[in-house]
Amino acid sequence: MTDTAISGFFDLQVNGYAGVDFNQDDLMADQLHRACEKLRADGSRRILATIVTEDVDRMARRIANVVRLRDSDPLARDLIAGIHIEGPFLNPETGYRGAHPLDAIIPADAAAMDRLIDAGGGLVRLVTLAPEQDPGCVLMRLLSRRGIVVSAGHCNPSVEEIERALDAGLTLFTHLGNGCPMMLPRHDNIIQRALSFRDRLWLCFIADGVHIPFPALGNYLRCASIARAVVVTDAIAPAGLGPGHYTVSRWNLNIGEDLVARAPDGSHLVGSAVTMQRSAKNLREVIGLSEREVEQLTMLNPALACPVTG
Repeated sequence: MTDTAISGFFDLQVNGYAGVDFNQDDLMADQLHRACEKLRADGSRRILATIVTEDVDRMARRIANVVRLRDSDPLARDLIAGIHIEGPFLNPETGYRGAHPLDAIIPADAAAMDRLIDAGGGLVRLVTLAPEQDPGCVLMRLLSRRGIVVSAGHCNPSVEEIERALDAGLTLFTHLGNGCPMMLPRHDNIIQRALSFRDRLWLCFIADGVHIPFPALGNYLRCASIARAVVVTDAIAPAGLGPGHYTVSRWNLNIGEDLVARAPDGSHLVGSAVTMQRSAKNLREVIGLSEREVEQLTMLNPALACPVTG
């Protein structure tokens, strides 16, 4: 690595790893430690543990449990820089909600947001929501005032809604090119709208070649510019283990050699089983980026897009 300050990957979106699901209700200390050991062995310097859409009470309990277990484990404290809350304030339409359960998606609710933040004990660093679910920008302003990064994702806001969200504190877009229907209008769609704000938004991408095929990923990175892009894994529990059959939250998944987690009916993806090491290799060998550009996407830019202390 060329810079000791960025001597490992910083993944802003890790739902689980090494067979451990951060979103399970009964997550235990030894499981979290095992996931952290594997993440560190696979080159991660820091991550955001990601808790996804469920009943708000259940989400709060899961967040609090991850924080409690982290606080008692030196490795976990060093590795887990904070919590990323993805949902439940997402677009409920088919396609845009992706794998997030429809029955748990709700409109913007400041009281619910406060409960989730409080459960994080000061460790919530990033929240992904749909700007159109927060029409008065109440949640986005609340988060911005508390120093929490606001990200758009699983959403379909208009240009005008994005502009209002930017004024309210939006700075990032979660896994652009995903969290949307497979079929979109050719020109006026959420991908094009987000790219048009590339000078004001950090744009995150999954580099497994399936969430976004490599030719499209190369185009997106050139449009966004390496200076404004971030690579994440959106890793779920099978990440770091390879192909096999896994049960994750509400899903029974078969992971193939391509390390892709698909819903049983094939209608959408359910996170990723890719590692940051594999992502970096893809960026170098398939997209043709330099080592320094890969470091910027996987190490430097994540820290700029989501600053953490310590």
